[in-house]
Amino acid sequence: MASGFFALLDDVATLMDDVAAMGKIAGKKTAGLLGDDLAVNAEKASGFISARELPVIWEITKGSFLNKLIILPLAFLLNAFLPSAISIILIVGGLYLAYEGAEKIYEYFVPHSNKNETPKFQKLSKQQILSLEKEKIKSAILTDFILSVEIVIIALGSIADQDDLLIQILTVSLIALIATVGVYGLVALIVRMDEFGAKLVSLNNSFSDKIGRFLISALPVVIKSLTVIGTIALLLVSGGIFTHNIHFIHDLLAGLPSLLAEFLVGLVVGFIVLLVINLASKLWKKVSAL
Repeated sequence: MASGFFALLDDVATLMDDVAAMGKIAGKKTAGLLGDDLAVNAEKASGFISARELPVIWEITKGSFLNKLIILPLAFLLNAFLPSAISIILIVGGLYLAYEGAEKIYEYFVPHSNKNETPKFQKLSKQQILSLEKEKIKSAILTDFILSVEIVIIALGSIADQDDLLIQILTVSLIALIATVGVYGLVALIVRMDEFGAKLVSLNNSFSDKIGRFLISALPVVIKSLTVIGTIALLLVSGGIFTHNIHFIHDLLAGLPSLLAEFLVGLVVGFIVLLVINLASKLWKKVSAL
């Protein structure tokens, strides 16, 4: 009985070693995308009043966990029985990410005519604030879903030569867990920089006072930077989806550095999708008015 128990422990230890080894490989393949995921989601989770930041991040985190619970089994099933569907799903997701990135650029240079008429956040009622929060949370969870699909598929592809299904499941699940806990943990730290800085200032220590004031003054810069980085990340991720899954595009831009090629592809595709959606929206309004 004892020998059987220790044999089981040895098997578990061997399995964990294999998962750790495969996790390192998958982690290297997805590291860049996890960085993009952090930038995008930090930008999505910012812009709320201080008291609502952590509750909002928690709601997005729960949505991210649900996304992984949906994506992981579907990814394993599709990879086993219908691998061609994975590329189609990735491309559809890439179209959405490219559109979202292009829309942010378009809104910056050509803002909506009613942008200045939008009431300031602090003048909104509690119900209006909660309604706006729900909209941003839904948008963040949808973007998280698409990024999560890309992360899971890349992680799965990086260990495709591993025949043991259990190791594949545990490794990709580990990467998915890191993509949620790690990313949103860092997001929470970023958006609470000013609160931490205020606590350091309240210690009445010259050294902590300097650090605290630096953190407080740095937060707006960090948030604005994340908006830019998040937009670039959306275009890079979407461009990467197209260059990695459409051979024509990959071969056409083979002479360019990969980052530049992915950014250009994401930008061009994004503005094409944006143009199509804007034209379709105008056409729908004309048809509805008849």
